[in-house]
Amino acid sequence: MAKLRGTELVEKRNVLNELKANNMTLQEIRFFSIYLSKINARDISTRKVKFPLSDFQKIMDLGRMNIQHIKQATDGLLTKLVHIKNERGGYSAFQLFKECTVDQDENGAWYVEIDAHDKALPLMFEFKEYYFTYELWNVLTLASKNQVRMYEILKQYEFIGKCHVSLEELKNFLGIESKEYPRWDNFKTYVLDSCQKALAEHTDITFTYEPIRTGHKFTAVMFFIRKNENYVDHLKLDDYIQRKKPIEVTVKAELSEVWTPLDRDTDDETAEAIYGDENLAFLAGACDYEFSPQETRVLFDYLLAIGLVGRNNEVERYKLLRQAYNKLNAMPNIPQRDSAESNVHNRRFGLIKWLFEDKYDFKI
Repeated sequence: MAKLRGTELVEKRNVLNELKANNMTLQEIRFFSIYLSKINARDISTRKVKFPLSDFQKIMDLGRMNIQHIKQATDGLLTKLVHIKNERGGYSAFQLFKECTVDQDENGAWYVEIDAHDKALPLMFEFKEYYFTYELWNVLTLASKNQVRMYEILKQYEFIGKCHVSLEELKNFLGIESKEYPRWDNFKTYVLDSCQKALAEHTDITFTYEPIRTGHKFTAVMFFIRKNENYVDHLKLDDYIQRKKPIEVTVKAELSEVWTPLDRDTDDETAEAIYGDENLAFLAGACDYEFSPQETRVLFDYLLAIGLVGRNNEVERYKLLRQAYNKLNAMPNIPQRDSAESNVHNRRFGLIKWLFEDKYDFKI
């Protein structure tokens, strides 16, 4: 079975690009882009795409997992819905994918194969107009849903050079609920300015924007889009896969009064014994086992409190915490939010909670 290779071209219909994205995680949006890059939009027989299981795990940012966790990740993809409006004000709804297979090939290598839903085929195949293209490397290193979706929306209008969009419609495209970021300055800082910086650093386009006011409220944004003359680092998919090595931790130590992060050699059974619960040990892996069982329990309870409950949400909890942890590690200087806390792990733990509380882009 061939590995994922090369810089791939994504062809995406405008109607598919303009659908609301709030029911997909960053990893699922990224996976869908990779899926579109692996099919031939002119050949419907390419609708089934096969990934080596190790590649699938890295794309979904899941680290080391057992079959139950893989099942939850693939089930999540199979539940993604699209809603297509009709001219009478109604809509039709259907899934993006209809079938997923996890199995071994004739050489014993595990793979994941996914097939598009029959209803979704016209959105992905045999279209001749109203679509745009981009090279996959543009979205592989973007760090949030907002950044990926902002890139795709602006890429659709690159050939025009500008895009006028209402604030309500922009939030809809990005998958942001209308009640989120009610203050313009927060939306400007955490969405527009954050995306502007990320696209300039990681993609082939840049943009500037002008807010449009109606009365006393900002109601729309005018974007001006241009080619990024400074960006030359084309990240290939195989390079991206190689960078995202699975987390495999195992340890031969007992939990002491002073918490020490587990070694990167710890087996699942030992981690579960230390954390006292399979789900808690799994969640702890999202932060490379840096936090103590007590700290991980607080984070676990917080994720439950914001609505991520039930067995089917174990993977969603993991991915949300992993996003926050990656954001933390990407900071050039990790601030000491509470100078009274002398333990570095407590400071990092407190900062993760701070990232959640300040509503960074860690929404499921």
